[in-house]
Amino acid sequence: MCTSLIVNKNKTIVGWNLDLADMEHRVRPTENGVYIEVNDPKEGWLPLFGANSRGDFVGMPTCWPHDKASDPAGEGQNIIMLDIDLLLQKKTLREIRHIAEAEPVFSVPGLTFMAALSDGEGNMLHIVPGQGCRYYEKPEYVVLTNFSPLNPGSVEHPWMGKDRFIKAEEMLKAAPADFDVSDCFLILRAVSQQVCPTVVSMVFDVSEKTVFWCENRDFASISSVCFN
Repeated sequence: MCTSLIVNKNKTIVGWNLDLADMEHRVRPTENGVYIEVNDPKEGWLPLFGANSRGDFVGMPTCWPHDKASDPAGEGQNIIMLDIDLLLQKKTLREIRHIAEAEPVFSVPGLTFMAALSDGEGNMLHIVPGQGCRYYEKPEYVVLTNFSPLNPGSVEHPWMGKDRFIKAEEMLKAAPADFDVSDCFLILRAVSQQVCPTVVSMVFDVSEKTVFWCENRDFASISSVCFN
């Protein structure tokens, strides 16, 4: 359960709620990026989400219900590795888009991880393993929760987040031209979760190259890093 959004008005603002249960995580700021890392039992700390100094942002919501078409089957690209390559600036969004349009992309067995990837120009790429991808060239705004934008008529699931999607869309439709970091945090707060708890809320002011975040829905305690 997660919520991703991008807004292109007077500024490019990216927002992300990481909703995570029963997994150890940490936020690690560096000179090249602010990474939300998850402690994998086999691989150790993996930088799976966050922003980098080039202006890219990586979010990876889970798609509910799981689509068996996303399970590994033969040749293809692992969506987790594509996301890490963008976050660590090993590939550009243009390169990731080319791969996703040309080759099969798979997730891990039994879980359909999607990708919400953006760059410093305000473009957004959504990837749904087993289904394909959709590219948005500097959209006014785009929201992604936990159901596929490529298959909106899929089976209803209690964690697919349609309520969060509708709430975020309503707030963005009414958003002013000077939409800023504080406005984005208001949306993230409105769609934050407790059942599968929101453990990190992050906002990236791409225009100012500044990342803001709070943990465990403590919206009164915001940390920040500027890459300029």
